[in-house]
Amino acid sequence: MSGVLVHLPSEERTEITPASEPVSLRLGPGDVARFGRGSASVPVDLRLACPAVSRLAGEIRVTEDHWQLSNLSTSQTYLVENPEGAGEYFRVPPRRAGAPVPFEFARVVLPARGAAVSFQVFAPDHAYLGTSGMADLAGTGTLAGFSLDETSTYFLVLVALCEPRLRDESTVAVATTPQIVERLRSRPGCERLTARAVSSHIDYLADEKLRITAPVTGPGQGVRRNGKREAVAGLALRFGLVREEHLGLLPPRRPAFHRPEVAGA
Repeated sequence: MSGVLVHLPSEERTEITPASEPVSLRLGPGDVARFGRGSASVPVDLRLACPAVSRLAGEIRVTEDHWQLSNLSTSQTYLVENPEGAGEYFRVPPRRAGAPVPFEFARVVLPARGAAVSFQVFAPDHAYLGTSGMADLAGTGTLAGFSLDETSTYFLVLVALCEPRLRDESTVAVATTPQIVERLRSRPGCERLTARAVSSHIDYLADEKLRITAPVTGPGQGVRRNGKREAVAGLALRFGLVREEHLGLLPPRRPAFHRPEVAGA
């Protein structure tokens, strides 16, 4: 691992914090960088000028093949987010030492008054093993866990279903059936797609392709349908069956229409 780049964006002056310039630190294997509010007696490498941040809030340690985050606070929990993913994040509780970070690009978020304080960490691309010699292993071939046809209509429905999370517009919500119909209507071959057909595709994905066996219960059919859509999207995103590059399969998004304001309205 050649090291990581830690970047603290510039911040505008507020009532309780001064303006700050952007800071970038490049760390190699074995290097350690401490972050926090800092003081004359507590020097830090990455200064976060916020009174809600501990003077010595934590540290980043770079190893040979990954980097680790230690939370030195006694009361605050930190978040490590994957800005390039589908809302993935994990928590680093107080006094947790050396939590390994799996993301190539991560945002470390500390709680603060008002907007949260955050900085970014860029790690090199992950290393992957080659496939040479794997084909010579004897025995029965391994079946695919999930077999999806990326040229099919049901896959288009799946991508449209997951689009809000893929675009980081929402870490929870998924597209509704009417939204999926409207989203795909301008794509060739989908002009006559109906809400009933979209529901059938989602049922097919849940029952046959993704084999979601957990019961989806609720006080009404609408609730059960929402639960099934969320379960399908959640599983597809967790296993990377739908990724950001699949958004190119969808029609270009129409620009948002802004209603002009009427004087005296």
